[in-house]
Amino acid sequence: MPTPVAAIDIRRDLVGLLPKLRRFALTLAGDLTDADELVQGVCQRGIAKFHLWNNDGRLESWLYTMARHQWVEESRRHRLRPATKGSALEQGELATPGMRTNPVEASEAHQMVTSLPEGLASVFLLVDVEGHSYKQAADILGISLSTVASRLSGARLRLATQGHSRSPRRF
Repeated sequence: MPTPVAAIDIRRDLVGLLPKLRRFALTLAGDLTDADELVQGVCQRGIAKFHLWNNDGRLESWLYTMARHQWVEESRRHRLRPATKGSALEQGELATPGMRTNPVEASEAHQMVTSLPEGLASVFLLVDVEGHSYKQAADILGISLSTVASRLSGARLRLATQGHSRSPRRF
């Protein structure tokens, strides 16, 4: 029997999802400060509107969708300028728990992902890093499945090209 919505402790679950929410917010905002503000807003909104979640699907998907909507609203309202990505790269904010790379490789990986054009980084993070299906990513981002596939293909191609040009030849 499914767990009733009231039985889920949204605050506890939010704490567990904070790293994922922050990584996703960073792909939207491109700036660590803006990403943190977005996460804080999403957490506040998620707690306030938790009664609207229908317990269908993953809580993180609902929160990602909320983050995307909030970012779009804020971008339109404030006409935000394109964000710089240096501060997030320096701090390695896209690291996933249990990632097994050395700090130099991790820094390069973060730089490669965050250097992707807007839209490609979010799709790549959701599908290849977080493990969401194409359908889930499409629902979260409000785009079609074909757009997810196209953006993911573009992101993978760019990352493969960047990785190839940076990796030393092995004999």
